[in-house]
Amino acid sequence: MAREAAKARRAIPEGVVESFWTGPSGPEPLRRIDWPVAGTRGSILFLPGRGDCYEKWLETLEQWHLEGWAVSSIDWRGQALSGRLGFDATTGHVPDFDLWVEDLAAFWNAWAADRPGPHVLVGHSMGGHLALRAAAQGKVRPDSLVLSAPMLGIHPAWVPSGLLHAVARGIAGLGDSRRPAWKHSEKPELLPHARSQLLTHDKARYADENWWRERRPGIVMGPASWGWIERALASIGLLEAKGALEAMKVPVLLLATRYDGLVSWPAIRRAARRLPRAELLAFGHEARHEILRESDPVRDRALATIRDFLNRTAPVRG
Repeated sequence: MAREAAKARRAIPEGVVESFWTGPSGPEPLRRIDWPVAGTRGSILFLPGRGDCYEKWLETLEQWHLEGWAVSSIDWRGQALSGRLGFDATTGHVPDFDLWVEDLAAFWNAWAADRPGPHVLVGHSMGGHLALRAAAQGKVRPDSLVLSAPMLGIHPAWVPSGLLHAVARGIAGLGDSRRPAWKHSEKPELLPHARSQLLTHDKARYADENWWRERRPGIVMGPASWGWIERALASIGLLEAKGALEAMKVPVLLLATRYDGLVSWPAIRRAARRLPRAELLAFGHEARHEILRESDPVRDRALATIRDFLNRTAPVRG
């Protein structure tokens, strides 16, 4: 099955439909991709991260489909081929994370009504943050929630997010909040060729992203804006508030690496302790940020853990 799924890394699988959906937060249509209903296992909606595109995740999405899931994914507004919210073609900006939460809620409600259950929401990085926030606020009601390296805190992880937010708010207010916060890759001190050191040990899977960027240049995204950073920290603060996670009834699986260079491992660990029905799979140096695009031993372990979790928390409906 894994070998068959790997064929999707640089090709849209046969029968899969790419289309557009118009959400409530603006006139710009949002790009989506949908696998056909292939069995009775249920349905998965996958949410990519900041500056991300669903092309990077085709292998995993296809593997879930081969296991019987009806699978969908969607670009966030202002990313990939779903328009831009900043003043250039590459800077990632959003006026407020509320916009994305409302988009997700509207899409989820329509999607879940049209797809067989159980309904599972999977989010990576920023997508994991937004999935958790939408579920915590009752905007979406998945049967199970899977979060891969969720953005529940950012670096430097030892600085309280409230203090980081105050600093970011001050910097964002010094000029146009849409201006890029750095020049290179995911971190200002890193050159583009070092970007893979943050994301994955698997050089071939890392190369897949550039392959798609060359063929679909519109998906290319660069740094976040200072406004994005400030709004991200404001949204993180909402989840850190007392009671925000403690009342959640949805079973949640968190996948994380202790040495993640992009999101805060301590914040993920704290969230796992606060969530009443949480399970946490933690990796060490063998895994970087994109766990589902890692080398086979890491990726296979992550997918097996997800499979077991969903078998227990989102069983086939008879």
